Amino acid sequence: MDFKHIPVLYEEVIEGLAIQENGIYLDGTVGGGSHSLGIAQRLKGGRLLCLDQDREALRASQDRLKDYPNVSFFHTNYKDFQEVLRSEGIHGLDGILLDLGVSSHQFDEKDRGFSYRFNADLDMRMNSDQGKTAKDIVNTYSLEDLDTIFKKYGEERWSRRIAEFIVDQRKEKPIETTFDLVDLIKAAIPKEARRDKGHPGKKVFQALRIEVNNELGVLEESLEKMIQALNPGGRLAVISFHSLEDRIVKEAFNEAYKDCICPPGQPICTCNKKREIKKITRKPIVASPEEVEKNPRARSAKLRIAEKI
Repeated sequence: MDFKHIPVLYEEVIEGLAIQENGIYLDGTVGGGSHSLGIAQRLKGGRLLCLDQDREALRASQDRLKDYPNVSFFHTNYKDFQEVLRSEGIHGLDGILLDLGVSSHQFDEKDRGFSYRFNADLDMRMNSDQGKTAKDIVNTYSLEDLDTIFKKYGEERWSRRIAEFIVDQRKEKPIETTFDLVDLIKAAIPKEARRDKGHPGKKVFQALRIEVNNELGVLEESLEKMIQALNPGGRLAVISFHSLEDRIVKEAFNEAYKDCICPPGQPICTCNKKREIKKITRKPIVASPEEVEKNPRARSAKLRIAEKI
């Protein structure tokens, strides 16, 4: 299957990064390379580093950007971007882009197990080289851990009941496929609660994907390091797709924006904390109705941008 990906908030990202033709940029989640192509087209003497943990995505972006010799590609998670910078002898960046979540291609790739629309092995790994799969989680995690994951990462109201159904079922036989899991979710959620509320598996599938790929942990671990890696005037742009991600980005930007972290009421500042960024977006940028009509995936997208002082 061709790697098809419609870039979300494309114009807003390109404008928000304020690209310098001789700057050095990092796309930590290059995907199909749509945003990166826009960056590369605006560079002359600069460089663009493209990272992705999905080999298919990396191959697609390499093909799309093959005419740009100043673009380099790395099969790695964006949390390891500092190792990439060291290997390339780069000491500062003029812009970083993170487009979080799962691409349309990954959802449509039946064998990856990301989607409840297709029957496939419960996989959900962004990086097929890593060990743990969604199948491992549903068949080995405790009732309490499953409940916590579904509640915390999926905000699923029926988390406990779904976890109980999973634990009971796996006593009889392992839960192998996406449809095995969908059937359990449908059985666990009362029929009245499922009526007119979208697919009943959506929240659990999101929660499992986040757990498999440690998506929130990686994001929390990386944002402060990325702010530190920016040159003065460099910008960090992050597109998130659900409230858990957006909250982490918002809090990281708020922390970097603080000018003092001393206890309230302390007469003299002793923390030596200095404001690191200015917020280019006070509120997140969202897609226009026209973009949502063309690309429904953009409906939940939120873009936040910060500039290093």
